[in-house]
Amino acid sequence: MDSRWSDAAANEAIERFGRGPGTNEDIALRVYTSRLIGAEPGLVLHGGGNTSVKTTLPDDLGEPTPVLCVKGSGWDLGDIEPAGLPAVRLEGLQALRRLDSLSDEAMVNAQRTRMLDASGPNPSVETLLHAFLPHRFIDHSHADAILALADQPDAEARVRDVFGRRFGVVAYVMPGFALAKRAAEVYEADPEVEGLVLLQHGLFTFGESARESYERHIRAVSEAEALAPRAAPAATPPGERVDYAALAPPLRGRLAAAGRGVILELRTSEQIRRFVDDPRLPDLSQRGVVTPDHVIRTKNLPLLLDEGPLAGADARTHVETRLAEFREAYRSYVARQLAAKGVERTPLDPDPRVVLVPGLGVITAGASAKAARIAADLYEHTIDVILAAERIGRYQALPEGDLFDMEYWSLEQAKLGKSASPPLQGRVVLITGAARGIGAATARAFRQLGAELFLLDREETALRALASELGARHAALDLTDEAAVAAAVDSTVRAFGGLDGVVSNAGIAPQGRMEALPSKTLRESFEINFFAHQNVASSAVRVLRQQGTGGFLLFNASKSAFNPGPDFGPYTLPKSAVIALMKQYAVENGDAGIRTGAVNADRIRTGLLDAEDVAARARARGLGPDEYYRSNLLRREVTAEDVADAFVWLARAPSTTGCVVTVDGGNIAASPR
Repeated sequence: MDSRWSDAAANEAIERFGRGPGTNEDIALRVYTSRLIGAEPGLVLHGGGNTSVKTTLPDDLGEPTPVLCVKGSGWDLGDIEPAGLPAVRLEGLQALRRLDSLSDEAMVNAQRTRMLDASGPNPSVETLLHAFLPHRFIDHSHADAILALADQPDAEARVRDVFGRRFGVVAYVMPGFALAKRAAEVYEADPEVEGLVLLQHGLFTFGESARESYERHIRAVSEAEALAPRAAPAATPPGERVDYAALAPPLRGRLAAAGRGVILELRTSEQIRRFVDDPRLPDLSQRGVVTPDHVIRTKNLPLLLDEGPLAGADARTHVETRLAEFREAYRSYVARQLAAKGVERTPLDPDPRVVLVPGLGVITAGASAKAARIAADLYEHTIDVILAAERIGRYQALPEGDLFDMEYWSLEQAKLGKSASPPLQGRVVLITGAARGIGAATARAFRQLGAELFLLDREETALRALASELGARHAALDLTDEAAVAAAVDSTVRAFGGLDGVVSNAGIAPQGRMEALPSKTLRESFEINFFAHQNVASSAVRVLRQQGTGGFLLFNASKSAFNPGPDFGPYTLPKSAVIALMKQYAVENGDAGIRTGAVNADRIRTGLLDAEDVAARARARGLGPDEYYRSNLLRREVTAEDVADAFVWLARAPSTTGCVVTVDGGNIAASPR
């Protein structure tokens, strides 16, 4: 690992971050090197690690006050700003060292009551460790290479072999007041050290300047990396022997059986395959997490599946059996630790966060795509640490009692947040015709409620722009191509692990009198206005049935199905068939909990009809274009957002299926009957 320090970039940081109120040059440089550390996945991931600087800031009376500016809860080193380094009165923090003990709750309160700005984020749980050390700048990471050294049965001896007396060694102590005191004692026993290696935890370095502390950190990691270089890449990357598109839906369905939304993330690479295909996997993977900080994201142990059963008809049974065994083992672990410690805790859910599949890779599960991605990132680095540790010795994690303390520690659980989740978090929705109009409005409505989206349309530029706006996956394709649609559904499964519903929205509006209509025009209309809906629905149902958790199929039909107009036959006929299609799917899939619905909208400003068509239809009724859009019983224009709301309602209506909802401002001739 190389130093990324740049004098020019450091000066830019001073200009950008060091000139406003509540900041100074020290804090600006603290931001700069914190970001350098946060940019290295081999050092920290997703809010991990922390940094600090001791400096002077004016208090509310304008008096110069010595403070510790330390990373605050909820901030990530990769993009931290001065606001993410709350200032805490240093003398008050250092005075706490005189205490014999300090509970976690009292520690958090003591830190907050000493803040210059009470509105700032909670200072790190390791604030006192930073405060009890005398150095101006302190950097802390969970560097992979350091953990490969620190997660060994003889870790202290190995650290000494690499660093000599340059680093103090701190035996594992759970973060908090006790660790802060112990780390200070180790430093004071040898004040010449450049930093501390915390066994089973990570690396601290310090210095008088931001650059000195940062470059000590990078140098230490580089020396540790040199001990266990990666194996040479294989000449031919391994192919997937397990069909993820077939495995993911039943796995996701079993994990979501309790009604929770679940997103799966697949990771596979040569390094990952080297790990999951290793004959030692049942041993290596069950030794525990590489640092206790990971346990809230990944749980201590992963679920293991066998490659053989997954290739046959009993794949679902194998998943169910292994998952039941995992849940029982987790409940036993919790009961064992509660009894041993004589405490009461509400057990967390027993489901795995990480699933290892030989012949495939790592699958992670989360309540959202972000949570699944974080778990995957952490476990990828877990694999790196375990394999590196095995190359230099034997990987060893903490005893389960220590990991239980961390997993059920209130300050650690607080990192996950306890606010209410969006109602559709963890749900996956496929939307066709998504680039514009009703499709785009529907995509925005579902995303606002927390759903993960896969968007389809043939207009690639507009589709890409919307997907970027919403953080959605997308594919540009011809929806009349059955194979392309099936592949897109498979892509949805690979992206999220499964599917919860479809809004089938794509359509065109050809016109002409039936007796003069070329059969080609009618066939083309049926291809997009009927068969495209069938293509999507049939592929989606296969996934929904494999999951076994219900779902929904929603179709954009038309008022024309009940109230046909002159010259609109080539549009009306396939849209009428869509209503029948929706009802047929309701009849045939209600046993699987799959609900269906259709929205019949009318006179929405979309690209379905061009301006000349709208003007002609308005003139035929003696109206202007704007009046045309308001010519309904409610005398109000209906918007694409109104239609989107109807789709959302149908998606969330657990006892409604085979239903047609009109969104037309009131058109009695078009009301279902």
